[in-house]
Order: sequence, then C-alpha cells, then structure tokens
Amino acid sequence: MRKPRPITGSVQSLTGWYYAVINMYVDGKRKQDWVNTGIKSTGSRRKAAQFFQEELVKRNEEKNKPQRLKDATTDMLFVDYLHMWLKTKRTKIEAITYNGYKNRIDNWIKRYFSPINARLSTLEPSDFEDFYNSIYDDGASGTTALYYHRLMKQALSYAVKKDILLYNVMDKVDASRKNNFVASYYSREEAMELLEIAKDDPIYLPILLSTYYGLRWSEVLGLRWESIDFEANTITIEHTVTVANIDGKHVIIADGTTKTKASFRTLPLVPSFRAKLLEVKAEQEHNRKLCGKSYNKAESQYIYTDALGNRIKPNYLTNAFPEYVVKNGFRRLRFHDLRHSCASLLLASGVPLKQIQEWLGHNDFAITANTYAHLEFNSKLASASAMTWIDKTSMGQGQKNVVGGEALIQPTQGIMASEKPAFA
Repeated sequence: MRKPRPITGSVQSLTGWYYAVINMYVDGKRKQDWVNTGIKSTGSRRKAAQFFQEELVKRNEEKNKPQRLKDATTDMLFVDYLHMWLKTKRTKIEAITYNGYKNRIDNWIKRYFSPINARLSTLEPSDFEDFYNSIYDDGASGTTALYYHRLMKQALSYAVKKDILLYNVMDKVDASRKNNFVASYYSREEAMELLEIAKDDPIYLPILLSTYYGLRWSEVLGLRWESIDFEANTITIEHTVTVANIDGKHVIIADGTTKTKASFRTLPLVPSFRAKLLEVKAEQEHNRKLCGKSYNKAESQYIYTDALGNRIKPNYLTNAFPEYVVKNGFRRLRFHDLRHSCASLLLASGVPLKQIQEWLGHNDFAITANTYAHLEFNSKLASASAMTWIDKTSMGQGQKNVVGGEALIQPTQGIMASEKPAFA
C-alpha cells in the first residue's frame, strides 16, 4: 500500500499579501489551499514563513492523527456513554460499588463534561487535566481525583475492547497524585478512658469492637453470632451491612462478603471481649422472652441489635459516635478513626506493620505502610541506635547527649518498655 503523501506548500505573494499555499492531495491529485497570513507583501517575509510552517505542522498533525472512532454512529456524549457502560457493570459488581460509580458519574463528571458537550470522538488529555483542576477548586482531594481517574479510564478501556474506540485517550493522562493521608486517632489513655465512660451505653459494643479489633462500621453491623466460636475462642469477619442509593432509593445491603478478600479474616477472641459477648448474648435472650412475638427473630442473628432484636441501622454509628465523644469531652473523631486508634495502639506495643495489615484486613500492605508508617516509632529508635557510631568517630567518645547518642536512646526505650501492652 502506497504511503500517504505528506502535506507540503510554500509562501506566495498575491494581491499585496503573503499567502501560505498548502498542497493537499485528494485521490492522488494535488489541490491547493491558499491561506492569507495577514502580512502584507511589503512586510516581513520571515514572519510569513513562520506562519506557513505553523500551518503546515497543524495540517500534517491533523492528517496523521489516528481516527478515534471505528464507527461514527457511536459518537455519543461522554456522560451518556458512561451511563451506558455502567449498565454493563450492574450484574458484575457489588451493589455498593455500583452505587459509588453512579454517584461519581452523576456528581462531578456530569457537572463538568455535560455543559461542554464532551464527546467520545473529541476528548483530549487536556480535558481530563482541566477536569481534575476543576474538582480541586471544589475542594476534592488527590485521593478523590484518583478514584475518578480510575473509573473513567476503566470505562474507556471497555470502549476500546468493544471496538467503539481505537485507543484510550486516558492512556496519555497521568493519574492524579494521591494524598498522603494522616490518620486521626485516640491515644492509649484516651481510648481506655472512652471505653470506661461508655461501658453502660449502647454504643459501647461497637466502640469496643473497633478499638480492639479495628473493625469497619460495616463489619461491626454485620457481625453475627455464627461468626463467634466460643469453644475455639475465635471471631471471624465474614459479613457486612452497608447502605446504597439504588435508583433513587436507600437500600440496606446485608452481604455475605467483606470489602476485599483480605477483609475476610479470623482473629483470636480476646478474653475481656469474650466475656462482654456472653453478657450481650444473655441480654438478647432475656429481651426475646420479654418481648415475645414483638421480638425480631430474623435479625437477632446479629450481635449489635436494639432491645427488640432489630439490627442497628447503618447511619447510626457514623452520626451518633462523633456527637457522643464531643458530649463526653473527647476530641471529635469519626467512628472510623477508632480503627486508626487500634492500629496506633498495636504499633505502640511493638506489633509489626505486616501483622497489623492482617489484623485490620487491608488488601495491600502498601495501604497499611502508607497510612501508619509515620507512627512506627520503634523502627525509628532502632535507626537512631544504629547511628551511635557517630559518637565514636567525629563527635568523640564523651558526647553522649546528642541525637542518636546513648543518653537519648536509653531513656526513650525505658519509657516504651514501661508501658503496658495496648490490649492487656
């Protein structure tokens, strides 16, 4: 097959003006396009030549640009395509994931791309970069932008797979930088004080679960009696309760799966928590007898219920916990921050990050490391101790009060050793 001829041309003077004469080839025949440079023949020929070169580059780039669409009839609006793609995912992903995708499409994506009538055939990398800048201006974090980036790239990859597009324009778009998240958490003293104050309140059980085991609120609400083995003294995290907005309706999803494969985990039953669970179980049996037919036997399989056996609603913990801690004089934290408190207590007790990953049910070690590495003080002590050679070289034997010196390290290690384990 003959290679397409490049677009050529020259600068010509006509009727007192310089023209960029572009030689186009259609069906092997030359066709000239005369473009007025806006520069008179008595003006600068160098500027006219520069105009010509820029026009030539633009024409050649346009000619050599890959055809985006394989089928021009599918040249739909970008947002319409995303809704079409989402329908193909509905039976393949969890309802909560589907709901998250839909919310992102109907939120910032639609708000930005619909007014500019963005189409599949005309999307450019700069469109997505401008989109990220717009949501940053609206207060989005780098992490949020990364979620949007992954969604749109996945959707366009599907278009390539189905021969709607020839290539994925997002392959040329850099992923937004994810924020370095700094977790908020309670200290050991704060956590123990909170547990003491809350021990007679209905919110005590989820606080205990999240502080000791680092459970997510969906895992707390999804914990069932069949997940507790009082003989083997184990607790298995295998079921969650979440809420999603599906077709405009709030739907509670009680699912026999966890957030990720790693979230499915079996942990030892801490003696103090074992005693609390037996107490809760006895209380539920008492309420069952007391309420008779009014008791919700179907939902009484769950550990965290009200006096009538009804499973606690998903939004309760996220709304009630911040109000409860502030009312009792504590710093305002989210319920999820108790999970971070659990991790910080484990780290303070010398538990390695890899074990904390397994305890919390993180799918990827990088998540644990990136979130909690700044709290791993014991590793910093080891690094500082390794630097004691400085005392014996350039700084001399007598200087023991410098950073990395023996006098600084030993008292710090002594303080750490004197503390009781986080989960004693």
